[in-house]
Amino acid sequence: MRVSELELDLEAFEGPLDLLLTLVLKEEIDLVEIDVAGIVVAFIESMLGRSGAEDGAGDCDLGESDLEACGEFLVLVSALLELKARLLFDDEAAELAELEPEEAVEELARRLAAYRRMKEAAAWLTSRLEQEQDRFFRLGPAPLRPSIERPIDPHDPAVLAAAMRALATPPKTVSLAHMSLRYPPLEQFVGRFRSLLAKRSRFDFESELGDLSRVEQAVAFLALLELGRLGEIAISQAAPFAPIRVERRTRERSPAWKSARSA
Repeated sequence: MRVSELELDLEAFEGPLDLLLTLVLKEEIDLVEIDVAGIVVAFIESMLGRSGAEDGAGDCDLGESDLEACGEFLVLVSALLELKARLLFDDEAAELAELEPEEAVEELARRLAAYRRMKEAAAWLTSRLEQEQDRFFRLGPAPLRPSIERPIDPHDPAVLAAAMRALATPPKTVSLAHMSLRYPPLEQFVGRFRSLLAKRSRFDFESELGDLSRVEQAVAFLALLELGRLGEIAISQAAPFAPIRVERRTRERSPAWKSARSA
């Protein structure tokens, strides 16, 4: 019996198995609609019928069946199952469409051989794990390995002594003189502004700063506020960040002076 001559009667196909494989690979029949279990049942029924007809009795012995036909059928059905499983992966659809039936059989046999090798390797690793699971090894270098000698480059002892001497020398004290702030006396700017107001009745604060440092400008502003607190000057500013105008205040005459003047 030749497997290619197997007649199938399925819901989606009717005809020989060889024609079914050709139509599936050419994508003229959707493999999803093909019942692979029905193909297996049809093959078994065909083999049972053939065996019974040869024996002439009701007892059917599958052991006496054509082993070559069974092997060919298993390869073809396995290829169908693999193609049907590959439909889940879109990237392999283009490659499967170009395969001929013989190429599909060879590809399936190659993959089955690779799967068998991996399965045997996994079984070997499992057996080794069971044999060695009660043994523990100390991590470290091999005891018989010769020690590695690291040669030292020649050095001048004088250079080493100079380096040690430099490390033993205490470092120089870091000077913080540049960080110290020197504040000029507040009375210096108070006297300066009083002498200036004795000559003029008003002046702009910014015009009198000149080349003063930021610290001296801050002290000058504090002197200005001190004069304002004492009531000697009036400070005004037209807008934020506008020039500060300083004006001398006129002292009011005391009541005793007024009464003596009227008398």
